Amino acid sequence: MIDVALSSPVQATLLVAIVLVEAIGLYVGYGVVERAVAPSLLETIENA
Repeated sequence: MIDVALSSPVQATLLVAIVLVEAIGLYVGYGVVERAVAPSLLETIENA
């Protein structure tokens, strides 16, 4: 394994970038699930 020492500001920037990418992925993923599931779920609730 390659051992690379990064300065604290670089580590902090990378951490913020990783968290941002993860948040965007979750936002998009939940949007896709919501669009796929919501119509049938709402129809089921209305017909209950």
